[in-house]
Amino acid sequence: MLKLAILGFLYDRPLHGYELRRHLSALAGHVQPISDGTLYPAIKRLETAGLLVRRTEPGSAAAPRHTLHLTEAGRAALLDRLREPEALDISDENRWFTLLAFLRHLADPAAQATVLRRRLAFLSEPASFYYDGDRPMGAEEFTDPFRRGQLLIARATTEAELGWLHATLAELEGGAR
Repeated sequence: MLKLAILGFLYDRPLHGYELRRHLSALAGHVQPISDGTLYPAIKRLETAGLLVRRTEPGSAAAPRHTLHLTEAGRAALLDRLREPEALDISDENRWFTLLAFLRHLADPAAQATVLRRRLAFLSEPASFYYDGDRPMGAEEFTDPFRRGQLLIARATTEAELGWLHATLAELEGGAR
């Protein structure tokens, strides 16, 4: 998730570390705060892999600052990841939202639609947080208001996302479903 987000934000424009961390925190900080101890080693790994470079530029004050720029290899890596996301990028909500934040960088609507169809297929499978044997249990089966609430919220979220997916797929595919 972190690699994808770093590449995605740098695809938008070069950033220095503090700006990048601020963007990352806004995207996923409520779920997983991004510390310097996590961010800077990840940046170093991406730099070592040739996916980004640091350039020294004049700072707003006297001190120069290091700005991170995506390389052509970094752009290609991002587009590859968007085109062929990992299974967890589709099934894990936080990773899905990160992927969704940058899916616009795929210029081909058909490629975007392919990714959305994978999410649609995932959401179309019966699922629950609780099972009775192999059968998913619905909210109506619980007297516990907290578990019932958990399932009702999840159902409403899924229904909203399914509606958005169908509408967006129709738009991407020129009105066809």
